[in-house]
Amino acid sequence: MGPDDGQQWDTNGVQEYQAYFGTPTRNDHILFELLTVGVFQVGLSWQAAASKLPVYRRVFAGMDPQRVAGFELEIDGDRIAQDPTMIRNGRKIRATIQNARALLQVQQEFGSFAGYLWNFVNGTPLLLPAVTREELVNQSTLGSAVAKDLKRRGFKFVGPVVTHMFLLAAGILKEQVLDE
Repeated sequence: MGPDDGQQWDTNGVQEYQAYFGTPTRNDHILFELLTVGVFQVGLSWQAAASKLPVYRRVFAGMDPQRVAGFELEIDGDRIAQDPTMIRNGRKIRATIQNARALLQVQQEFGSFAGYLWNFVNGTPLLLPAVTREELVNQSTLGSAVAKDLKRRGFKFVGPVVTHMFLLAAGILKEQVLDE
């Protein structure tokens, strides 16, 4: 049973994700957590995906990319999918394992996942043009470019929308809302 099947959201997970959201981070562990929430958000609300942050930490070895990269796609994927508190989408679970592996490759090449991501904005958050709340978008040129490169590097479930939201969550992209 998933969070959209009447199950209660873990408000601690939602509050923790909200506290992270938009705060620039160069911490690979936090970036992996934010990316994982993005992967599981596909087709769900952000609250439903974020509410599972404590569950992700439990089933994905503390969200340690090194340990998750060592998981077996099918065996561990099936084991995780059996957890009644987990969002039981096998493709998203396997994508998280694959993303940990791809993240380690990026770390090898760039020194850190954060260094790789922040290179796209020359180390400074990219401020999107000011808009009203109604004009907010769920995609950007930067998100599309990063998504394309992430996919090329073996990441899964990282389309333009997921990547745009991930970059906002990580503070790499910043929105200016005029009516706040």
